[in-house]
Amino acid sequence: MELTERDRLLLDCLQDNAQITNAELAEKVDLSTSGVQKRLKKLAEQGVIKNYVTVLDRKAVGYDMLCFVEVILRVHDSEQVHLFDEKVQTQPEIQECHRLTGNSDYLLKVVVRDREHLDHFLMEVLLPLPAVDRVHTRIVLKEIKETSKVATVLP
Repeated sequence: MELTERDRLLLDCLQDNAQITNAELAEKVDLSTSGVQKRLKKLAEQGVIKNYVTVLDRKAVGYDMLCFVEVILRVHDSEQVHLFDEKVQTQPEIQECHRLTGNSDYLLKVVVRDREHLDHFLMEVLLPLPAVDRVHTRIVLKEIKETSKVATVLP
């Protein structure tokens, strides 16, 4: 889909503040309120806008540790991979899961309360899965940049 300059500006404004009103958006992009509504509806229908969400501070709700877990599978048949993918969907600690090329099969972004919670997650949830051979866990010491914002203008 080809985005217009106004579409890009709308998307940038929304990514900065999802609670912005249509009237405020209209003023920023020089459109009528109904024009903004139509464009937003079209962008949502076309899948450009996936969702409107509230982003929580994980520490404020008790998740003090952020980890990245590399997962190496024992078996790569479609049934075991599918079962692993399904299990990942049900685990609230897993914020993101990416299938990779290279030495690891998956990279998980995981939030946990503390070391004990991490140990439980690894030993009782992840490692018992039949497809999982081993994991490598990296604990984040400091978050330098965290955003879900996608650049709307390509270089």
